[in-house]
Amino acid sequence: MKLTNREASRGSSSSVGRSRLLVALATACVAVVSACSLFSYAPTPLPEAPASPAPTSASPAGTPEPCRDPLASYAPNGDLPSPNDLPRGSTMAKIRERGRLVAGVSADTYLLGSRNPEKGRIEGFDIDMVKAVAKAIFGDEDKYQLRVITAAQRIPALQEGEVDIVARNMTINCDRWKQIAFSTEYYRSGQKILVRKGAKAKSIADLDGQRVCAPKGTSSMDNLIKKAPKAIPVGADNHTGCLVMFQEGEVAAITGDDTVLAGLAAQDPYAVVPEQTAFTAEPYGLGINSKNVDFVRFVNAKLAEMRSNGEWTAIYDRWLAEPLGPAPSPPKAVYGRNP
Repeated sequence: MKLTNREASRGSSSSVGRSRLLVALATACVAVVSACSLFSYAPTPLPEAPASPAPTSASPAGTPEPCRDPLASYAPNGDLPSPNDLPRGSTMAKIRERGRLVAGVSADTYLLGSRNPEKGRIEGFDIDMVKAVAKAIFGDEDKYQLRVITAAQRIPALQEGEVDIVARNMTINCDRWKQIAFSTEYYRSGQKILVRKGAKAKSIADLDGQRVCAPKGTSSMDNLIKKAPKAIPVGADNHTGCLVMFQEGEVAAITGDDTVLAGLAAQDPYAVVPEQTAFTAEPYGLGINSKNVDFVRFVNAKLAEMRSNGEWTAIYDRWLAEPLGPAPSPPKAVYGRNP
């Protein structure tokens, strides 16, 4: 039996009535997705994630390793151990003793992590990643507890030990490595824009002087400020908040990862993601407390298994193939990071 989900996000109290109505309508559209003429979203080539030169010398003992390649994570310690053979005293063994894996997720990012209004549970690509890790620890994919968090709460929730893992479309970068640890890349996204059907704007370069929404505390907001300095950035707690402002006419566009925008377009028949080239590369990683390196290695072993046995492709096909096209090859693992 699946454990009860706990929600930790708090929304703004302004425009509550209209916002709830709009979100309810959006959710209803998700429930009858085939009737909404949705999924008019085509993938486009993504820029490569930034590569860094190989280190020329080792860091002095006792100092943090420089982040020369943000995609480099900790190599697995051999093959993935069975649930009954977890190292004694390891982070995984402690999670197993507790009886559940606690994961920080989104509940309003359609396709990645959102509440199914018919089934009453949170589901999506990221949730299936949580289930895969739970199965590796317990032998049972349902031994997990979801804690709903905003994008801005992802790092604090890990640092404060409120969750064991974050699966919430989080981009791997060097600044975040200073605060938490990441698994190897499990999905490659790219940032684009969403506008109203018929709008003249086709790319981020067309939004000068216009209000553009992105969630606060995200790389999407950082990229908006850097890539479109003449646009007017507007923050929200999450992309659903952006969608509400978009529907109320408070912003002209929303920017975010292509996976997220595909989900938003699926909830609003008047929204469209124009054909465009992604202006960033957004490699997703599973976030883990930087003290739990053993857990990072364990998760990386599980991801390696999923790449090779077809499990990753099956998850992609389940959630992303319809809006984004046939499954690409899973992102390759990059190792070499040292504690």
